[in-house]
Amino acid sequence: MVTVESELVAGRYQLIREVGRGGMGAVWLAHDELLGRDVALKRLGQVHGQQNQVRAHREAQLAARLSHPNVVTVFDLAEDHETRWLVMEYVEGTTLSRLAVESGGLPHEQVTEIIRQAAEALRVAHEAGIVHRDVKPSNLIVGPDGTSTKLTDFGIARGAADDTLTATGMLTGSPAYIAPEVASGGMATPASDVWSLGGSLFQALTGRPPYDLGDNILAGLVRIVHEEPPRLADGSGALGTVLAATMVKEPERRWTAAQICAFLDTGETDETRPLPPLPAAPLIAPPPPPLPAYQSAPAASPARAPARRHPLLWPAAAALAVLTLVLGAWLLGRSGSGSSGDQARPPASSPGTTSATTGRPSSASSAAPSGPTADGMTGFINDYLGTVTTDPRAAFAMLTPAFQEASGGYSTYHSWWAPIHGASLSDVRADPGAMTVSYHVVYDGPHSRPSSDDVKLKLVYDSGHYLIDGEPK
Repeated sequence: MVTVESELVAGRYQLIREVGRGGMGAVWLAHDELLGRDVALKRLGQVHGQQNQVRAHREAQLAARLSHPNVVTVFDLAEDHETRWLVMEYVEGTTLSRLAVESGGLPHEQVTEIIRQAAEALRVAHEAGIVHRDVKPSNLIVGPDGTSTKLTDFGIARGAADDTLTATGMLTGSPAYIAPEVASGGMATPASDVWSLGGSLFQALTGRPPYDLGDNILAGLVRIVHEEPPRLADGSGALGTVLAATMVKEPERRWTAAQICAFLDTGETDETRPLPPLPAAPLIAPPPPPLPAYQSAPAASPARAPARRHPLLWPAAAALAVLTLVLGAWLLGRSGSGSSGDQARPPASSPGTTSATTGRPSSASSAAPSGPTADGMTGFINDYLGTVTTDPRAAFAMLTPAFQEASGGYSTYHSWWAPIHGASLSDVRADPGAMTVSYHVVYDGPHSRPSSDDVKLKLVYDSGHYLIDGEPK
């Protein structure tokens, strides 16, 4: 539980508790003293700075254009001193990501209802000229009934006439769900949102992302561009058809969100966009082999991990060059200050009872840092604690292989974190020289667990990328 600020935000919103945290800011449950209702407040950061102001206005304006039962409603953009807050409806529920991971895959009937409503939200957004660009399970809030679904986090969405977020070549969205054409440097479109919805469908049914990117994001992007998309078993029925019609490499062959809705309503396929052939062996694909990972570094000097070669890094030199440029822009945003977003990791969406996940700002700098920084280390730990309560498998990938083994493997790691609904940190002390981060963490979880703890972690660093390597005494 995070300490509640005593004063009202913008003179009317009383903060109750923090329910989520990510790169762009924190999400709070609050009470609107003027209208007497609970709302969710998303802290967008400092007002000063032209880019922050434009982004804040833009997110509010885009989301406010959408009024639909399957989209989180935006009420206001409140300004309080030097901070802006996005005021949204408060939605009780949990993320599809958390539901899928905890269950190891949801029943087909439940997934059908969830995906149908998510597709309806995208249909409305696309008809309004809005491309979401970050559709994924952690941006889908599922209500207590297990099926009512709302799409949230339009923080990196754009209108049809708005190309400001693509002008810098910044990678937007989460790589595990990103469409091949976007992974290779193309512009996001409604068709790329549909691909991401297909990836969300895959995780909802299997409990794991469509692509396990591991620690090597570049190799993962090459895999998305060049490998065949994942498919489901014969028994997947209508959902297998939807997956085959959404995760299609050619954007023009994908169904639209409206066509997905129509198919799930009627069971009839769209003959104008024939389905690609199903695989000869229609089985759920096993997890892909692990990608090259970082090596544990000596305690005295966290050296760069030795480069390894991977067969996926050889195809199409031109495509690889584009991917390298895109990834470079992404790493610049990732290794910035603690308030900067990280678009490659799953977001720190609202855990437990949640309203909306935090946005993904695209902040590029002129050059990558030459080494680890206190701000970068602090931002990484912020991101880790936000990720571990919403997508523990992604958080587990933020540990070095050695520390993964020392933690007892994923099953032990997940069993410890599963009951925790949220974790917030304070008193952060990052030491780039020793590559350690110390902080105080407060857990939102069962009474049988400690409510807080003082933690010290050892990190390793490679080209703007941090991993947790242990807990030094």
